[in-house]
Amino acid sequence: MTVNELRSKYIEFFKSKGHTEISGKSLLPDNDPTVLFTTAGMQPLVPYLLGETHPSGDRLTDYQKCVRTGDIDSVGDASHLTFFEMLGNWSLGSYFKQESIAYSYEFLTSPKYLNIPKEKLNVTVFEGEKQPDGVEIPRDEEAARRWEEMGIAKEHIFFLPRSDNWWGPAGQTGPCGPDTEIFYDNGQPKCGPDCKPGCHCGKYLEIWNNVFMGYNKDAQGHYNEMARKCVDTGMGVERTVSVLNGQKSVYETDVFLPIIQCIEELSGRKYGTSDADDVAMRIIADHVRTATFILGDPKAVTPARTGAGYILRRIIRRAVRYGRKLQIDGSFLAKPAEIVIGEYKDAYPELSERAAFIREQLTLEEEKFSKTLKAGEAEFQKLLPNLQKNPKMVIPGRVAFRLYDTFGFPIEITQEMAKENGMTVDLEGFKEMEKKHQEESRTLSAGSFKGGLGDHSEITTKYHTATHLLQQALVQVLGDEVAQKGSNITDERMRFDFSFHRAMTKEEVKQVEDIVNEQIQKDLPVTMEVMDLEAAKASGARALFGEKYEKQVKVYTIGPKDGWFSKEVCGGPHVQHTAQIGTFKIAKEQSSSAGVRRIRATIEGGLPLDKQ
Repeated sequence: MTVNELRSKYIEFFKSKGHTEISGKSLLPDNDPTVLFTTAGMQPLVPYLLGETHPSGDRLTDYQKCVRTGDIDSVGDASHLTFFEMLGNWSLGSYFKQESIAYSYEFLTSPKYLNIPKEKLNVTVFEGEKQPDGVEIPRDEEAARRWEEMGIAKEHIFFLPRSDNWWGPAGQTGPCGPDTEIFYDNGQPKCGPDCKPGCHCGKYLEIWNNVFMGYNKDAQGHYNEMARKCVDTGMGVERTVSVLNGQKSVYETDVFLPIIQCIEELSGRKYGTSDADDVAMRIIADHVRTATFILGDPKAVTPARTGAGYILRRIIRRAVRYGRKLQIDGSFLAKPAEIVIGEYKDAYPELSERAAFIREQLTLEEEKFSKTLKAGEAEFQKLLPNLQKNPKMVIPGRVAFRLYDTFGFPIEITQEMAKENGMTVDLEGFKEMEKKHQEESRTLSAGSFKGGLGDHSEITTKYHTATHLLQQALVQVLGDEVAQKGSNITDERMRFDFSFHRAMTKEEVKQVEDIVNEQIQKDLPVTMEVMDLEAAKASGARALFGEKYEKQVKVYTIGPKDGWFSKEVCGGPHVQHTAQIGTFKIAKEQSSSAGVRRIRATIEGGLPLDKQ
């Protein structure tokens, strides 16, 4: 089983069950302040799981590129990856547990699809619990019974608690529910009498997760059954392929072998002959694949000091450091990146479209890092006379971490240089500083398998509509050069990135602010139509450059149909009329990156949203 085969079989199967294939979305999500990257296949579907209607219907399937960096230090083992693909299928009120479980069972066991012997499958379901208010959320007997009806033996069905078999809500309130997780038994002996799915001994490998969003948690903490119940499922491509093939690690799958072969040629080392070399090759293979997908995204960021650009920089530099361990000289990442582009260009054509940019940015960052290392060495020499005054000849952890964090100086090099000067490094102190930094980084960037969702409250809905007014106002003042490059919304503010070659003047900022407030004061209607993408563009609707859209899209128009102010292809949610937004105020206009400006703005007041 290859990655391409699994992806194709999955989509083919769910299309045969009445699901519409939709396009996976960008790795850089809009309007989700909780994560820097798309961390799960369901993340772009959140508005529709929360009640928005999807233009492609109520049965959907896709494959989605994802990045998670919370466990970056575990990359190099058998299963951890920073970039991965997620297969998903969704029911937006169309079906629930009975059909969802039947579909999963058929896809996994049918000779036409994955042909897994049912004896190899084990499943977990929610064991139920009593809430503090006395309300009981029952054991999921329905899911367990359905699995048994499909052919899973009773002794292969396990009831587990909330920590294992419950999803959500994403925030304090919202849709949530029990899930059922599907595990593959690889045949190794049990580690003990309590060994079962969820055990970390490696016998049971999770390959699929079906979430039954049947409850809504309210502000009082009560769980209320929802009239419109949804299903959200996720299957990790690389892990599933390695499991099906009986491979010991995801790095043995067909997508990684050519990348590792390229690293072997660059380093003159052979994979499989040294544990340390194997780990280094895996890290380089994972990180170059991740960097290639981030740089190849239509909304690509470039290496930077903050946000998603910082994560990209960290990944590239970590790959370079491990390249040095393999004694690879000079800039080298563009070569394995070419392999990644070649392997994925059919499923993700944006990679070949942006191939030159990917190569250029990887090489630029490698060259910068080389200079940074030289700067770090110079800083070390500058600090050395004072460090040697320490009677214990120990370099403090905070100093070693500053060299690492500010100068990108690997701890191993600090240790080597310390040794050359008869000193040691306070490694424990360094690790404490690093752990604190990682916790901050996780909070910023990681998200989680079942989380990472933006807020869809009244205030964020107002901010989202305001981005439409802002974009059109910018075009009116600055011209057609302006195009949206991304946005981010929280309860407190909006951030809007757009293409423009220079800083705005104070007069231009004021003019844009006035135009937005004028449209708000006019109390223009906000209407939505579903139409064909080409028809939408022909009608004058703006679409985000490089974004993947379905054939049928939602078009939001602000203003009367015969004289509208703004018209955009967008998923929502939006206010019903502009007076609901409130007073718009631009707090700051600044550079975001080369050729991209950033506006931060706030809104206050406004009318309450109409009840739907």
